[in-house]
Amino acid sequence: MENIITLAHGSGSTQTNELIDRIFKSNFDNPYLTADDAAVLDIEEGKIAMSTDGFIVSPYEFPGGNIGKLAVCGTVNDIACMGAKPKYITCSYIIEEGFPVEELEKIAESMGETARKADVRIVAGDTKVAGKGQVDKIFITTAGIGNIIEGANTSGAFAKPGDKIIVSGDVGRHGCTILLARNEFNIDADITSDCAPLWSNIESVLNVTKNIHVIRDATRGGVGTVLYEIAHQSNVGISIDSSAIPIDPGVRGVCSMLGLEPLYLACEGRLVFIAPAEEADKVLNTLRSCENSEKAAIIGEVTDENIGKVVLYTAVGAKTLLSRPSGELLPRIC
Repeated sequence: MENIITLAHGSGSTQTNELIDRIFKSNFDNPYLTADDAAVLDIEEGKIAMSTDGFIVSPYEFPGGNIGKLAVCGTVNDIACMGAKPKYITCSYIIEEGFPVEELEKIAESMGETARKADVRIVAGDTKVAGKGQVDKIFITTAGIGNIIEGANTSGAFAKPGDKIIVSGDVGRHGCTILLARNEFNIDADITSDCAPLWSNIESVLNVTKNIHVIRDATRGGVGTVLYEIAHQSNVGISIDSSAIPIDPGVRGVCSMLGLEPLYLACEGRLVFIAPAEEADKVLNTLRSCENSEKAAIIGEVTDENIGKVVLYTAVGAKTLLSRPSGELLPRIC
């Protein structure tokens, strides 16, 4: 087999079959993985959640993961935020001609490992090869489905005044990691992406209480954008305490140097929970007992004032409006 991807690998020929067998089948193998036109799956009775996503991160490998791990985490987390146990994923690769086969194998291996850790099966896929310069190395598109567990009912439209806002850990680490990995600013900082599958964290919370109004993963746009989206969906105001927001010291330092707002940097392993005040301590303590959410914190509450806006209380007691950014703060972070 060649050392680089050629147009023949996407033609459906012998080279395509060799690529599928060597790279994808060997890393994704499970009883549902199919060579037919569609996978036939077992689905439990009840409602399902379904999501689709595209991943074009640059660079495709970064401290803490690569585009393969990111694709699985992003998909299962979107499903999990609806209170659904992720079950199945499909994936489509668009690969630039000339991409190293060895690098593709690393990406597929990481994708398979992450899927097994998340207890989700990759069941079908597709591979296309684009001409040199038509794609920036590699893109992955996924779709996923999961079974909504009984009693779970979450939406960005369900936040209510008096609810507490909880983040599952320090914010902005993935976006900062990608920024540094591009080496455009010559900043040396020991920062690793928070990229992780989070169903087990959500399941643990739902086992303690189903009375959760909103669960969202703070990916592109970060926690700040998620809070604004919820404020508009639920027609409420949101008040947050800047001193309560967990931020990695390295991320804080980089943001101070470059004038960035950590709340608007992407996360790939952080959740925002909005729950009634009487449930907040249960959620917080449960998250702190789980991997990837040990630094969970209550950062604010939902209000019936400043509808559609996010108000930030600073460390010195001042009140300011958290402005929404326009354009792309950091392009291509997911």
